[in-house]
Amino acid sequence: MTDAMRAETITITGDGGDEIEAYLARPLDEKPHGSVVVIHHMPGYDAATKEIVRKFAAHGYNALCPNLYSREAPGADPDDAAAAVRAAGGVPDDRLVGDVDGAAKYLKALDTANGKIGVIGYCSGGRQTFLAACSLEIDAAVDCYGAFVVNDPPAQMPASMKPILGLASQLSCPLLGLFGADDQYPAPDETAKLDAELDRLGKDHEFHTYDGAGHAFFAVDRPTYRPEAAVAGWQRVFDFFGKNLAA
Repeated sequence: MTDAMRAETITITGDGGDEIEAYLARPLDEKPHGSVVVIHHMPGYDAATKEIVRKFAAHGYNALCPNLYSREAPGADPDDAAAAVRAAGGVPDDRLVGDVDGAAKYLKALDTANGKIGVIGYCSGGRQTFLAACSLEIDAAVDCYGAFVVNDPPAQMPASMKPILGLASQLSCPLLGLFGADDQYPAPDETAKLDAELDRLGKDHEFHTYDGAGHAFFAVDRPTYRPEAAVAGWQRVFDFFGKNLAA
């Protein structure tokens, strides 16, 4: 495997036929690759998220992150865009599904695509990953500490962020969940309830909760970063996608 890649900002067709910004990274070879849609966290489509997209390309995946805030704040700084979207009530669930679907279609059309699509998301993107996996036909999904799948959010959260546990019966693919034992959103009792519901429904999933880690333990640019949990989590992500996105 080579880590040579091309990474660039592109335009894709999102929900409702809207043209939205996205960040694409892909290996520079002619081999078939699995593809990963990266759903950014609530702080937005930022440098740290683009680094994650490149990380997937370095590991042999075509990876694409749609800018979910393109419509409300085109060209804005990520912090300003996130504030604008939160003030507008957040990203509507149906629009999110349409944007992820557009990203998946773009990836499937690449000349080096093997036809397999994974989705991964962090924070609000973890919840949105579960939403996408219950709304679209994809091949693998990774929820990194996505809150409000089970419980109602606090009053200060965007109005669009409602519990979606009722969609669990529609989960279309294997699901990997990575959580922190010290997190409050989602707290361990919330992830335990989701785990139990997926067990009841016979859905293919595996959850891992890391001691000493709270919310955003993957975030290398934040004080919440926990190297031991993040390294272990990344290994599980690549093992999981390696199993489910191979040609």
